[in-house]
Amino acid sequence: MTVHFIGAGPGAADLMTLRGRDILGRVPLCLYAGSIIPPEILGFCAPQTRLVDTAPLCLDEIEALFVEAYRNGQDVARLHSGDLSLYSAVAEQVARLERHGIPYTLTPGVPAYAASAALLGRELTVPGLVQSLVLTRISGRASAMPAAEQLEAFAATGATLAIHLAIHRLDDIVTRLTPFYGDDCPVAVVARASWPDERVVLSTLSGIEALMAVAPETRTALVLVGRALGPGAFRESALYDPHYQRRFRQRGSEAASWTEHSTIS
Repeated sequence: MTVHFIGAGPGAADLMTLRGRDILGRVPLCLYAGSIIPPEILGFCAPQTRLVDTAPLCLDEIEALFVEAYRNGQDVARLHSGDLSLYSAVAEQVARLERHGIPYTLTPGVPAYAASAALLGRELTVPGLVQSLVLTRISGRASAMPAAEQLEAFAATGATLAIHLAIHRLDDIVTRLTPFYGDDCPVAVVARASWPDERVVLSTLSGIEALMAVAPETRTALVLVGRALGPGAFRESALYDPHYQRRFRQRGSEAASWTEHSTIS
């Protein structure tokens, strides 16, 4: 018996990994977060699969379901939205499984920031402009941020910020980031990326609050901030520059020089 944690991806059923889909098709029990898992994802389960919505359950009750399945020799699929590596609450469930000696696997999913970048048609790291992406959040009722991981500390680097679980604190985000990025810095609010009702609001730090006030979002929205989101000029990557020599692009005398250098090395 094994508990299979599966990242369901951002929402669209066809963004589920093949591995995750195949596991869903063969397990007799599927536990899923009903508040954020689209019904289409559950369509990958077999008709006889027992489906349990864990939205109203506490951790003790979820643990009890794991233990019951273990005693019955039944594999379990545990569906989480997005990717398991980020804000998934998987760590605490894994700790409880390990106490019982229950085997488990983790299958990654497409994260929300990747789906959001695709929807925006943007690369979040741009040569000569920004080469880092910070995945973060702000303090909330469920969990406070460590003192060293405040927005201001990340903003000082100029990195692209992907701020999770914070759409209800948009005013706070704007106030804290404007001194570092400037009021003209591009901002994108992406709600329910890849869902049928996905929504994108593009603006700047000085304008995003007014736009969002017209039609607010209260959950499942990601706030992206950084110069990489803008359409401005940037330096093209050297990777595909015709004068950039590398192992898989050997041309003329440069190829001979590369081969000689590689042999000597």
